[in-house]
Amino acid sequence: MLILCSVIVLSPLFAAILIGLAGKILGRKCSHWIANIGVALSFFLSTVVLYQIVTGAEPAFNENIYTWLEAGGVSFHIGFLIDTLTALMMVVVTFVSWMVHIYTIGYMSEDSGYQRFFSYISLFTFSMLMLVMSNNFLQLFFGWEAVGLVSYLLIGFWFKKESAIYANLKAFLVNRVGDFGFLLGIAGVLMYFGSLDYAAVFEMSGLLEGETFSILPGLVWESATVLCILLFIGAMGKSAQVPLHVWLPDSMEGPTPISALIHAATMVTAGIFMVARMSPLYEMSPTALEFIMVVGALTAFFMGLLGLVQNDIKRVVAYSTLSQLGYMTVALGASAYAAAIFHLFTHAFFKALLFLGAGSVIIGMHHVQDMRHMGGLKKFMPLTYWTCLIGTLALIGFPGFSGFYSKDMIIEVVHAVGTPLSGIIYWTLLVGVFVTALYSFRLLFLVFHGEERFNEETRSHLSESPYVVTVPLMALAVPSVLIGAIFVESALFGGFFNESIRVGEDRNYLDLLGENFQGSLAMMTHGFVTLPFWAAISGIIVAWYLYLKAPNLPSTIASNFSIIHNVLNEKYGFDRFNSWFFSGGARGLGGLLWKRADIFFIDGVLVNGSAKLTEAAAFMVRKVQSGYLYHYAFGLIAGLLIFLLIFVY
Repeated sequence: MLILCSVIVLSPLFAAILIGLAGKILGRKCSHWIANIGVALSFFLSTVVLYQIVTGAEPAFNENIYTWLEAGGVSFHIGFLIDTLTALMMVVVTFVSWMVHIYTIGYMSEDSGYQRFFSYISLFTFSMLMLVMSNNFLQLFFGWEAVGLVSYLLIGFWFKKESAIYANLKAFLVNRVGDFGFLLGIAGVLMYFGSLDYAAVFEMSGLLEGETFSILPGLVWESATVLCILLFIGAMGKSAQVPLHVWLPDSMEGPTPISALIHAATMVTAGIFMVARMSPLYEMSPTALEFIMVVGALTAFFMGLLGLVQNDIKRVVAYSTLSQLGYMTVALGASAYAAAIFHLFTHAFFKALLFLGAGSVIIGMHHVQDMRHMGGLKKFMPLTYWTCLIGTLALIGFPGFSGFYSKDMIIEVVHAVGTPLSGIIYWTLLVGVFVTALYSFRLLFLVFHGEERFNEETRSHLSESPYVVTVPLMALAVPSVLIGAIFVESALFGGFFNESIRVGEDRNYLDLLGENFQGSLAMMTHGFVTLPFWAAISGIIVAWYLYLKAPNLPSTIASNFSIIHNVLNEKYGFDRFNSWFFSGGARGLGGLLWKRADIFFIDGVLVNGSAKLTEAAAFMVRKVQSGYLYHYAFGLIAGLLIFLLIFVY
């Protein structure tokens, strides 16, 4: 197992280093072959590992490879923890990454940074594998930061675009805010448990029960709550939860392949994975779980609304990612960690499919991304259309598609919690289903249906994308349809995550749902009479009427409800507030420090002041150096008298 794991994690790293250092010598074709072979090898070996773990051919693997550092009696290790949760994440990460690698050959074929891009995405895959395969907080933090660093490079890949540089800097800085909380949480874990190894920490998690400490005099906090919320702040940054979501839509400035990789299976899912992995700690704090549920619900609903007013095809899909991450986070807050990971699993396939489908449209439209300049593309790009339709149906949770099984189960488990808060969140998620269907089919109708809104020159060049682009679409379409029905029972009710996830007996709401579960087929047929289905159908009908039947009506609604429309266009003012308060505040503080500290104190007082003091002292001393002998004799006698007085008295 150790050899398998080492090859899985190191093959993308080897490809990244080789292409990064010798890409120009190797050439384009050789570079993309090396990158694809590296990630394909990781995928096939990850599949072997998953099979061995699931079938029991190999027990769960937890072993340190080497000791990186020993300090203060604490050992910091590099090692692997391979259980069902890790193995599943490995397969998802490597499969989606492989599809993105293949797709990149077609999408980036004319880009001058071709080899550099392959080096980056291979390094990105390595970083994510290090994160999910870690068996301790140190290695987790390494993968966490490495993913953030490579995402900075990829979002700003087209570094000559000012908007791309702004976007990657924004992503980097916002994630640092979350990572600061995450680092404090890890420090708290080390302080309380004296170890950073998962197994040791989870074994001693009961020590947090009843533990409190005071941050300020008279203000007492539960230790478990503080630790869990600090760790979750890191997840809020990586998984783009309100208010640390602002970087994710702007990450669309990167090439489409990396948009798919970031949004589908890697960076944004890291926070969801981390909370699920830390379930023994989170089960110690119901307060932290309620906080997580509220943040997830706010993200799911309010970020979905923003998708309604976006005109950039990639940004619509980006806001759908934010919304779906909110659903996963709500499931975590309801202690339904398995449901959150299951939705992460299904979402990876259909979201990668939608992003790559959007990229296929962008290729056909010669890099036009505004949906207002599209329309009627179905007859020009039929394969792209049908695969995007599959991804859309999975996204809205249409019965039978993969997203239906995972998304509806999250809604049902929230309903099963039975508290007043969960009741409010349940209805919020139901309205979110309507919103999801509305913006998803708005995209589908504006892009593929209706009248053509592009010029004759674009029309003359429109055609289906090459096979190197469409084959990954077809490969992702298959699991987008089937994967949910195949795995729903084993993943949620079959004890698939029993070794990986710990849930308190009084919060095991999934088991309550499992008592009435009669199989995926029964769930699908029952799905046609549930509230989420009718909410989704309502969204489809409204989208059809607004964007096909009465295409002038949306602009009328926008003008009549201009205040709401402007609020959505301004993205609730988060960017404006951050620019004014944080960026403006930093610039103001910098200006104040420049004028007061630098110009006045350092230059005026220390530098120029010392010079003036030296000049004044020199002027006084110069008066003494007159050149007359009697002046020096007088000074000598006066000095002698002073010394005599000192010695006598």
